[in-house]
Amino acid sequence: MTHTTTATLEYLRPTSDRPYTYMYPPPDGRPWQNASYQRMPVTIRDARADTHLSLDREGYLLRQAPTAVHDFTDKEEVVRLYYPEVAELALALTGASVAFVFDHLVRKRVPGSPQAFGRIEGQRPGAAGRVHCDFTPASARRRLELELQGDTVQVQRYSIINLWRSIRHPVLDAPLAVCDARSATPADLVASDIFYPERNGEIYQAVHNTDHAWSYFPAMTRDEVLVFKQFDSAPGPVARYTPHAAFEHADAPPDAALRESIEIRCLLIYKGR
Repeated sequence: MTHTTTATLEYLRPTSDRPYTYMYPPPDGRPWQNASYQRMPVTIRDARADTHLSLDREGYLLRQAPTAVHDFTDKEEVVRLYYPEVAELALALTGASVAFVFDHLVRKRVPGSPQAFGRIEGQRPGAAGRVHCDFTPASARRRLELELQGDTVQVQRYSIINLWRSIRHPVLDAPLAVCDARSATPADLVASDIFYPERNGEIYQAVHNTDHAWSYFPAMTRDEVLVFKQFDSAPGPVARYTPHAAFEHADAPPDAALRESIEIRCLLIYKGR
């Protein structure tokens, strides 16, 4: 019997306005965000027993992937050692021809409910509890143009994946939940602005749908990587987006170590597909 847990995830309330969120003190006294949200109870299943997960079907999978990195807080070491490791893993998992690792983020959980996109008033990234996808077609295209310096004529298919890993303790208190891509409809995803001091981005936020099928992998260790689809340009019945969010686990021990994790974003180019 598959084990499940119940938790609440933060969803966008339906709105006619284009949502925005500031990740730094807004200029001219604007509010931090212009939309409202609701915490909805969801059932999240333990997916460890499912050995047939597919990036192109469910949109996520778990892999054993030991790393040579000693200190994930050392940016130079991460770029020098970890970027090549995850690029090799991404190519092996997807069959893509080229991988561009373009971003990483170390998160350190703070006590309390996971906050929005993992920041409280612009502070250090923690666990992100708002249901979202990191890329829309427009922002994924911008990333493609940036990495290829505009030379995209020959690109037939490209995708962006996230590779997520615990960097210290087994993850007990704020695991990452992923939504089966087949259960999220285009109508559930709302293009939204996210403003940083140095740039602006476009992401998808999600409105609640009772059909959303949530999963997680309990007690992820430092040797495991959760890989999930952020965007895929492929047409047809291929997973294109995997909504995700951190959640407070009801069964986490009171003295559970606060989660520390690293996430890598990787652009993949497919040749002849």
